[in-house]
Amino acid sequence: MEQLLFKPMSRVAICGGTHGNELCGVYMLKELQVSQQDRFRSFSLTTVLANPRAVDVCRRYTEKDMNRCFTNTLLSAPRTEVTPYEVTRAQELNGLLGPRGSEKAVDLICDLHNTTANMGLCIIAHFSDWVGMHLFKYLQEKITSAPVRLILFKDPPSEMYSLESLGKHGITIEVGPQPHGVLRADIYNLMREAVDRALEWAESFNSGTVFEGGEIEVYINVDKKDYPRDPETQELNAAIHPQLQDNDFCLLKPGDPAFMSFSGETICYEGEELYPFFVNEGAYYEQNTAFKLAQRESLLLPSISVKKQQ
Repeated sequence: MEQLLFKPMSRVAICGGTHGNELCGVYMLKELQVSQQDRFRSFSLTTVLANPRAVDVCRRYTEKDMNRCFTNTLLSAPRTEVTPYEVTRAQELNGLLGPRGSEKAVDLICDLHNTTANMGLCIIAHFSDWVGMHLFKYLQEKITSAPVRLILFKDPPSEMYSLESLGKHGITIEVGPQPHGVLRADIYNLMREAVDRALEWAESFNSGTVFEGGEIEVYINVDKKDYPRDPETQELNAAIHPQLQDNDFCLLKPGDPAFMSFSGETICYEGEELYPFFVNEGAYYEQNTAFKLAQRESLLLPSISVKKQQ
């Protein structure tokens, strides 16, 4: 494959607190403001507390999930007295970090998140972003303390809805398991290593390092599964089965136990063989999602390097 050239990562933003009860990112920003501001010479580093109102009350959001507020429709919507705070804040962030799709947008955004699911360290990126995928490849090579996996979304650019999409390039760093509203030292340290390595990669990229291509393993988001529910009340009548609990990214086959009813009966998975992730994510109960499902594929990356200025 032909080597691809990209402009330098001149402006990098680390965001946390997009969900106010995911505490690793909140405290990571405090640490970065003390320890990292003058460490890198080839780019300016901006730290952004994305949803300060939600952080103040230690809730995922106050009115609307902020990480679903970065659609083109919401970013361009007129503000009124009833506009949810998170929509207003998303528009402010688009002005600060974007505007999305413009030359003024920051070059790289890393948005920091926690999950209650047993997912280890995951990088979430868009299928079209070679820079984000190379960043994952670098983290996977450098971090040995935990599995590092890549989740890809194939949403059309017009349907992107999450914060990292404001930048020219962007990734979500998702680390778990960690309960919401709680800070675990092991999970925090894993996120800190990922952030340190990501900034290290940007510095190396800007210095002219050629990042060689190669084959990577990716998980492509394709579906989701809801909990079994009472057909009349829509109340849950089952929980994640113990054999599935904490087994994110383990192949789920038709007939495998997926749920256990409150009376103790096993409910088996029906569908094609796929890989579950975000299993029993606490924040997804309101989204009618017991777990998401992915296809595992191999993807060939091209080599990339910085485009030298004339």
